[in-house]
Amino acid sequence: MADEKLRVAIIGCGRMGQHYTEVYNTFENTEVVAIAEYNDDRRNVVGERFGVTALFKDAEEMYQQMDEVPDLAVVVLPGKFIKDAVIASAQAGVRGVSTDKPIGAKLSDVDEMIAACEESGTVFHGGNLQRSRADVQEAASWLRNGDYGEIQGATVHGWGGEISGGGCQHIAVLRLLTNAEITEVIAWGKPQESLEANEDSGLIINGRFKMSTGIETTVYGEPTPHRGVDVWTEDSLLRWDWGDVMDIYQGFDDNGARIKSDRQFTPFAWPKYGYLASSILSFISAVENGTEMAISGYDLLRSLEAAVAAKHSALWGSVPLSLPLEDRSLTLYPRPYRWLGGDQSGRYQTPDEARAYELFAKG
Repeated sequence: MADEKLRVAIIGCGRMGQHYTEVYNTFENTEVVAIAEYNDDRRNVVGERFGVTALFKDAEEMYQQMDEVPDLAVVVLPGKFIKDAVIASAQAGVRGVSTDKPIGAKLSDVDEMIAACEESGTVFHGGNLQRSRADVQEAASWLRNGDYGEIQGATVHGWGGEISGGGCQHIAVLRLLTNAEITEVIAWGKPQESLEANEDSGLIINGRFKMSTGIETTVYGEPTPHRGVDVWTEDSLLRWDWGDVMDIYQGFDDNGARIKSDRQFTPFAWPKYGYLASSILSFISAVENGTEMAISGYDLLRSLEAAVAAKHSALWGSVPLSLPLEDRSLTLYPRPYRWLGGDQSGRYQTPDEARAYELFAKG
């Protein structure tokens, strides 16, 4: 029936999973029918909070015991546990599976997730990234339509500290705005102890990306003072800088300085939930209508691959590395709280907090 709700299973219901649950239960065409949460105390609390009675310890138990496979599996687990849950969901026959950042540490692990989803015909969604913001998507469409002319160059600012765990945001936006893939990476990194570590904590990367369209992207590891992505044409510059809305400049004043455009973005219908809502809506549309997603699992792979390539380029003496990388065993771990989760890295959420945690600002 056209008016039937999509049945949603949340796999991992910590702080971020609770945000997902709230949004899915808010939309008229989706309903959370199951929660898999490893923490016994929190599992019962979130089940009560969101009115869900089908509660399980993990994805494996859920798929073994549920009489009917959910339509959507929403994996909101720490990075270490994403792969198994995504593959289990695809093999169980869900229509779509959603993951989140960072998608993993080893390239071959993400390759396996993508392959499992392709084999089962499962839509593989990328999760909660700023690339999904309504204004970022609209600006990208204006660029693709030629509203500002041909793209001449791009820069990434502040790509340091977490080039995988947080830096995946930059790469996802860069690829969207330029409508191009990164084909070559050359990088310089500091400090040396971070460069030699197996995770991205504190790693500052400067470098250059060659793009498939022929342009080059300069990468600054520290704020300039900007912290996001700039894309420019002959007379325009579009800037994503982590703010509430992108900045657009078009034309020059009498002194040669850029003029800020007063072009307005289309108002988003769910401002309270921000880009989590726009991301989820694009996922739902992809499952129901076959439309392109704002962020996919493939996009997260490309972000991880750029980070892995940059780290190893710098580590090996600033050697140019072509993408896709041939060695799929290459690995870059995110910070412990992203890889293992808050419960295992000093950010434990108590049952009382899970019961009363304010998910979104009131309004």
